[in-house]
Amino acid sequence: MTQEPWSETLGLHELAHGPVRRLLVAPEAARKAIARQLQLDDLGVLEAEIDISPWLDGAELRGRWHAAVLQTCGVTLEPLPSEPEGTFVVRVLPAGSPNAPEEPTGEIAVDLEDQDPPDLLEGQSIDLAAYVVEHLGLEIDPFPRRADAVFVQPDEPGELSPFAVLRQLKPRDEQG
Repeated sequence: MTQEPWSETLGLHELAHGPVRRLLVAPEAARKAIARQLQLDDLGVLEAEIDISPWLDGAELRGRWHAAVLQTCGVTLEPLPSEPEGTFVVRVLPAGSPNAPEEPTGEIAVDLEDQDPPDLLEGQSIDLAAYVVEHLGLEIDPFPRRADAVFVQPDEPGELSPFAVLRQLKPRDEQG
């Protein structure tokens, strides 16, 4: 089990009196750890607002998040800032829930329009921050590139054999 860089939990028992709203703001140490985890140059801001409602014997999370990200352009190697944002809807159920979907046996038919099945919790609490980090990771560009960046293919080397490389290592007067 890996240690999450940022954790903000909510117990399912906290939904006994109805929906809950949480505002999450990642502290600096957590942002640095998340930046390392997602291979970002910097994560200046990561904030989210999540509405959590009772759903069956679990919960439904409706979140809105935004971030300030700094990556390196893969073509020019210049800093490339961006401000990704997104929304998500996730349903969770406690482990052992009678409402949990059965494990599929055999062939699975996937309909892209269907909602995702609910996540099963390991205990009775939901790590809200983990869902924010997960959705940030899904939203950032894995191959960042400035809009005006143009890749120019370098000329192909003349000879690609290992002997050509060794020949370059020999002193000039020994080459014949």
